[in-house]
Formats: sequence, structure tokens, C-alpha cells
Amino acid sequence: MRLFSFGSGQPDAEAVLAAISRSQAVIQFDVNGTILDANANFLAAMGYALDEIKGKHHSMFVEPGYAKSAEYAAFWEDLRHGKAQVAQFKRLGKGGREVWIEASYNPILDGKGKPVRVVKYATDVSAEKSRFADLAGQVQAIGKSQAVISFALDGTVLDANENFLAAMGYALDEIKGKHHSMFVESGYAKSPEYVRFWEKLRAGEYQSAQYKRIGKGGREVWIEASYNPILDLNGRPVKVVKYATDITKQVELLSNLKVLIDQNFTEVESAIDRTRSQAENAAHDAEATSSNVETVASASEELAASIAEISRSMSQSRMAADDMVDKLSTADVASQRLTQAAGAMTSIVEMIQSIAGKINLLALNATIESARAGDAGKGFAVVANEVKNLANQAARATEQITREIGGVQNASTEVVRVIEDIRNGIAAMRDYVAATAAAVEEQSAVTRDMSCNMQEASTSVTRINSGIAEISAASSQAGHAIAQTKEAAGVLQR
Repeated sequence: MRLFSFGSGQPDAEAVLAAISRSQAVIQFDVNGTILDANANFLAAMGYALDEIKGKHHSMFVEPGYAKSAEYAAFWEDLRHGKAQVAQFKRLGKGGREVWIEASYNPILDGKGKPVRVVKYATDVSAEKSRFADLAGQVQAIGKSQAVISFALDGTVLDANENFLAAMGYALDEIKGKHHSMFVESGYAKSPEYVRFWEKLRAGEYQSAQYKRIGKGGREVWIEASYNPILDLNGRPVKVVKYATDITKQVELLSNLKVLIDQNFTEVESAIDRTRSQAENAAHDAEATSSNVETVASASEELAASIAEISRSMSQSRMAADDMVDKLSTADVASQRLTQAAGAMTSIVEMIQSIAGKINLLALNATIESARAGDAGKGFAVVANEVKNLANQAARATEQITREIGGVQNASTEVVRVIEDIRNGIAAMRDYVAATAAAVEEQSAVTRDMSCNMQEASTSVTRINSGIAEISAASSQAGHAIAQTKEAAGVLQR
């Protein structure tokens, strides 16, 4: 495409224009803005074919509102008067796509110096414009959220945003042109460390830390800041920009927190020490208790065995008492029979005594009769005398028997009474044995439960002992952690 003709005597100029056309987007208008021609670069940038734009007005590339504005009319009026227009322009490509161009609108004059057409040379800077907008947006966002101040390389204040001024309590005219040292303590401003700080910045070294600064009226201000050397196109530092966040409240909070940590953790440490001491004592006591519980458990088992043996003995005693009661009942019956037999013997003795009396009476009669009979009755008298003697002996024997039977009866009566007393005593003993056996059985059950409980208690005490050991270890760990926390709090405060 040939946009310009310089005549046969200007081949170099045409070569230059051809080179420009190869590298840039070029479009040609008449002085009213009607499109005459465009090169491939322009068409590619806007997304059109030549026949889609040729003969149409330039306003197809701008927003409708701007196309109707006085500003747009003045734009073309200046071009018709031969005034070139150079800037970055926002244009609309095919489909309404936004295209940013770096362009110059150049009026072309005829031999009389009158504009006859306009040629625009443009470069698509949409990507650069987007990146710049992104960077500008980030910078604006930083400026809204952070305190920003810029310095010359010697530390002189160039500018500061509202966040910085509010944090330090100054107005801009109070700090602009003054040195950064106004924000630090006088002793630090004169130190070699402060000198090296600015030497590193002038050498392009980035600085970032928490800094103590002095605001208006000597107020202490803590900031989290980065000092950023800004480099020119040759990589040389030209100024320093500081981005900062006011952390004064956080530092004060940490300082107060450090005091609270020192106070509260000291109390906690004391409590932990007491807990550790108590845990050690408890562990010792638990160990002793465990030994005692094991001893009691062993004794309980032995007691249970002993009570079980006593229970068996009492059961046997009860059986023996029952057997004795049965035998005493038999003896009682025999004693009663003996008493009855003694009674019967008394009747027999009485009958014998009666017979002996009768014999005595017969003997008396025989004596009398023998006396009457004289000599003839002497032999009969002898017999009668013998009979009388026998009767007297029988009387004496029956008297003796009577006395013995009386003794037997008295003894039988006493035996019956004693047996009754023994039976009553054995019955009472049996009741006592039965009650004791029941109590022993109940105690045996209680002892068995106690033995089981003591075994469980021994196991529990062992677990408690283990738990106390863990508590002691945990207390030690807690004490170590508190010490580390206090140390960390001290570092934060510094």
C-alpha cells in the first residue's frame, strides 16, 4: 500500500515511510474524518477488514458519547487547521473491544500550506496500558491501606500520603524538605548504625523491619516498614519510598501482654511448682497406699478364708448341738422311765412290807399257838421264830430298798431337771450358734466383697500413681513451655 507520494526526487523519504508502515499501524483520513485507507497493522489492531471501514467516519472507533461531544468536534477542528494531535487514545475495535493506542494525528499540507488529509501513526499499547493500570491500581491500593512517604537519596522528605501524616501527626508542609532524622531519636540519628542505614539505601539495598519512630510532640510510634530504593532505567537509585503500617497499638498490646505474662505466668509457675510438689507427695502417698491396700487385700483374703473356716466350724457346732439335743431328749425319756420304774418298785416294796407285816403277825400267832401247845408246839415255835426273823430281815431290807429307791427317785428327779436345763442351754446355744453362723456367713460375704474391692482399689491406686506421674511430667513440660513463652514475649517486646 502506498499512502504518500513525495515525487520522483524523494526515494529516501518513501523508504522511510514504507519502514514506518511496516512497524506501525497507519490510517489516512480526509480533513472531515472520513477514512481513505489503512495498512495491515491498523486493520489487525482494530480487527477489521479494509472494506469494513473505508469511506466511514473516524467516529466508528470512539464511544458514542465522546463522538457527540464538543471535545471530539474540537479535536477534528484543530486537525483541519493543521494542528497535530499526539497522545494515548482509547479506541473501540470490532465488536466493541477496547484498544489503547499511542498515536499521532498528522495533518498533511498541500503546496499552499492548506491541510488536505490526516495521517495517523499508532502503536497498540493495550497490553502496556493494562499492565500500567494494574500497577497503578496496586500502588493506589497500597496508598489507601498503608502509610507512604518518599525521600531523596540523602534522606530529604519529598512527599507523604495522608496515612503517613495521620500516623505521625504532621501536616505535609511540616515535613516536606526536612530530613528523615526528624522521625528518629536524636541519639540514634547520630549513630554509625543510622549512617549505614542510609548508605545501604543509596546503594540500592532494600531495608525492612519493625522500627521505633518519633511522631509530632515526641510521641512514640512503632511501624512495620519497608524502605524501597526506586531505580531509574539504568538501574541506579533515584529516590527511596517507604511503605509502612502503624503497629503502635500492637506493640503496646505486646508490652502489656509481656507484663501480664510475667505476672500471670509467675503465678502459674508457682502453682505448677506446688502442683509438682503435691504430685510428688501424692505419688509417694499413693505408693504407700498401694502397698497398704495390697497388704489389706491380702489380709482380707486371709480373713475371708478364716471366716469361711469359722463358718464351717459353726455349722458343725450347730449340727453337734442338734445331735446333743436329740440325745438329751432320749436321756430325758430314759430318766422318766427310771422314775416310773422307781415308782413301781415302791409299790412292790410296800407290798413286800405288807407281806412282812403279815408274816410277823403269823409268826406272832404261831408263837402264841406253840405256847398253848406246850412241848408239842416247841418245834413249831422254832419255825415261827425263824419266820419272824426272816420277816424282820425282809422288813429291814425293804426299808433299805425304800431308802435306796427314794434316793434313785430323788436322783432321777434331779437328772430330769438338769437334763431340762442342759436341753434349754443347748437350745439357746444352738440359737446363738445359728445366729453366729448367719452373722459369720454375712461377714464372709462382706469380707469377700471387701477383698474384691481392695483388689480393685489396689489397681486403682496403681493407675492413680501412674496418673500422678504423668501430671508431674506434664507440670514440668508446662513449666518449660511457660519459660519459653515468657522468653518469646520478651523478644516480641524488644
